[in-house]
Amino acid sequence: MAEDPQNDLIPYPTLLRVPTWYGGLPDGHVLPLEPTAYQVEQTGPDRWTVTLKHSGEVVYQGIGPVEVVESPAPF
Repeated sequence: MAEDPQNDLIPYPTLLRVPTWYGGLPDGHVLPLEPTAYQVEQTGPDRWTVTLKHSGEVVYQGIGPVEVVESPAPF
């Protein structure tokens, strides 16, 4: 029986990148869905909100800037 090549793919998780309080590189938090499932909005001078597009559920609300990206490496 031939193997399904889709099962051999290494997943590159979605990351929510947020600023750190100490500066330097942003922190990355793994999100369960693909990057296109999330909406990122600036809601104030330094406030940002990330929501799920399909439900409007708030995933993150806090300081920014933030971004939702595909991880450059698998986990």
